[in-house]
Amino acid sequence: MTAHAPPKPFTAGDYTTRMARALGQALHGGLDGMIVAPGPDLVWLTGYEPTAVTERLTLLILTPRLRPTLLVPTLERPDVEAVTGGGGLGIVDWADGTDPYHLVSELLKPDGQFAVSDSAWSVHLLGLQAAMPQTRYVALSRRLPMLRAVKDANELYRLSIAAVAADATYDEIVGWRFAGRREHEIATDLARLLREFGHEQVDFTVVGSGPNGADPHHEAGYRMIQPGDAVVLDFGGLMFGYGSDTTRTVSVGEPSLDLVRVHDIVRTAQQAAFEAVRPGVPCEEIDRVARAVITDAGYGERFIHRTGHGIGVTTHEPPYLVHGEDQPLEAGMCFSIEPGIYLPGRFGVRIEDIVTVTGSGGERLNNTARDLRVVG
Repeated sequence: MTAHAPPKPFTAGDYTTRMARALGQALHGGLDGMIVAPGPDLVWLTGYEPTAVTERLTLLILTPRLRPTLLVPTLERPDVEAVTGGGGLGIVDWADGTDPYHLVSELLKPDGQFAVSDSAWSVHLLGLQAAMPQTRYVALSRRLPMLRAVKDANELYRLSIAAVAADATYDEIVGWRFAGRREHEIATDLARLLREFGHEQVDFTVVGSGPNGADPHHEAGYRMIQPGDAVVLDFGGLMFGYGSDTTRTVSVGEPSLDLVRVHDIVRTAQQAAFEAVRPGVPCEEIDRVARAVITDAGYGERFIHRTGHGIGVTTHEPPYLVHGEDQPLEAGMCFSIEPGIYLPGRFGVRIEDIVTVTGSGGERLNNTARDLRVVG
C-alpha cells in the first residue's frame, strides 16, 4: 500500500460554512431551523462527538434567531470547548436537576417547524413536544436528504485514502488460505487488516461462502469454507472519519461454469452502471442501467437490493441509487455501485466500488481487479 499524507484537519471555518449552508437549506425548504442530536450530522456540522451518548440532552440548534448554539450538560462543557474552540459556536450548558427542555424552548420559535436529525432519541423529541406543544418537527433525512451528499476536496481525499486501505486489505486477504477455514476467521482477518492499513473503525466484514453468499448481509459464522465455494467479501469502516465499502467475490479453487457466467453478468452490470455516471443523471438511472443488464440475462428477480448508497461520515447515507429517486447526480457526490445476483441454496455474486461524480463523469475510488479471483 502506498503511503498517503494524512488529511488536513477540518477547521472552525469549515464547520461554520457547513452550519450556514445547512441553515440556508432548511430555510429554503420552508423550515424555521434545525435541531441536531449526537450522531453523524452533529459530527459533520461541528466536529463534536460526545464520548458517550447518554440520557442527558445534547442538541445543536440552528435558527436565524441566534448564532449556532450547542446545548450540552454542564459536565461535558469542557470537552465541547476543547473540540470546537469557539469558532462562532455558542454554548449553553445545563446542570443536573434543571429542565433542559425549558432552555430549548427559550431558544426556538414557539410555533416553528424544525428538521430533527434522525439520531435524536424519542424521549428527547417527546420532551421538546411537551415543552413546546405548538412546535412541529420533520425528519432531517426526509426534508434535507442531500445535506451531506456533496463532498469538498478534504472529504474526497479522506474517502479516497479509505478506499485505498480497503483495496490493500483485499489484495492481502486473497493471498491467504480460504479452504478449510471458517467464515468468521476470514472476517476477523479482514477487520485486523483494515485496522493495520489505517482504519480507526471497522463497521462490517461480510463473508458469505457457498449458499451463505446468497444472503447479501450474511453475518460471518461457523460454516467451513469448501473447495468450489464462491465467497462474497464485503467490508468497510471509517478512516480519518470517512467511510470505505467494497465487495469482491472470489472462488475457492477453480470456479464452476455457472459461477463464471453469473460473475461476468454482474461485472458487466457494474461497469455499465459506472459508465452511466455523470452530473445531471437521476440516481435511479444508475440503478436502471445495472438492473437492465441483469434482467436481460434472466436474473432480474435475483437482484434483490438497490444498486448503491451514498458514503461519507457514515458508510450508508444519501444519495441512494434506487428506483424512484429522481435526485440528479452532482459533482462531488460519492456512492457505491454494487449490483449482485443471489441464487438461494447455491451462491451469490456482488461487485462493489465507491464512485465519485466528477465534472464530466465518474471516478472509481476502489481499483482492485474486478475479475473472478481464484483463492486457495
